[in-house]
Amino acid sequence: MRKIFVAGFAAIVALFPAQGWPQNFPSQQPIRIIVPFAAGGNVDVTARAVATDMSASLGQTVVVENRPGAGGMIGAGFVMGAKPDGHTLLMGSNSTLSVGPSLYKNWPYDPIKGITPITNIQFVPFVLVVRAESDIRSVTDLLQRAKARPGEITQAHAGIGSSNHLVSEFFQMLTGTKFLLVPYKGGAPAMNDLLAGQVQTYFDQASTSVPQIKAGTIRALAVAAAQRMPALPDVPTFKEALGIDGFEILNVTGLVGPAGMDPAVVSKIRAATVKALDNASVKQLFETLGVQVQGSTPEQFADFIREDLGRWERVVKEANVQVN
Repeated sequence: MRKIFVAGFAAIVALFPAQGWPQNFPSQQPIRIIVPFAAGGNVDVTARAVATDMSASLGQTVVVENRPGAGGMIGAGFVMGAKPDGHTLLMGSNSTLSVGPSLYKNWPYDPIKGITPITNIQFVPFVLVVRAESDIRSVTDLLQRAKARPGEITQAHAGIGSSNHLVSEFFQMLTGTKFLLVPYKGGAPAMNDLLAGQVQTYFDQASTSVPQIKAGTIRALAVAAAQRMPALPDVPTFKEALGIDGFEILNVTGLVGPAGMDPAVVSKIRAATVKALDNASVKQLFETLGVQVQGSTPEQFADFIREDLGRWERVVKEANVQVN
């Protein structure tokens, strides 16, 4: 009798899908993509580029909501504290997936166990630039000068703990050089002072440098990628220019959710995102920005996050980078 009861109970349960099962996703509530930064930046633009097409694929409204503050900690922490039902997602980037957790002791979640990777949407490498009038003609030229005059060649960055600050620190570690690192309150003032000749060099993400490079106001010395960028075909990689391995620094933007999301829900969201990336207008937008579309699997994105986290943990520790 007990076996009959158990079998009968299991059959009844199977007729009523539990809350959170894939059959109930998406529900009647909108899907929110949280951007942990102010509107207008790369992460925000990426979220808004895919949201409309995702809505059409999923049959539910997808809204983008900006929750800036504390280096992305506020918005990211909000998402990871939400129900893992697929209705609250984070448009993550290196800042919230690897750099922030490496810098801040009070980061609100475990960057590996505390998230569910969905897909890396796009990536863009960092590029080392000088102003067009600079007499620094190549990376080799720059390194020769830096080694001859340690601590004199200036290099701008967007603030202590920013991604391009850590890229500068990593570059010094790999090349055995010492630059005079000059912090700014954001990337825009750093670029402005580069253009004005107040600083000599700057590691910028290519999405903001490509328009300036094509306009002829700045010159790219090398790109931190495994291969040359389609948007900058004449700019060598650091491997080509210097023969150094391991200096492939990609700024990524992709979707993640709270830990514990159902794999079937993750699959639905990723499929809708990848379909959005195939939209001609989305492709054109990303091409204009100089970024490369990816649409990785959750497993590939998880591997990248793990690798990137290890890189920045090492740099933060060895360079003794501290933020208030």
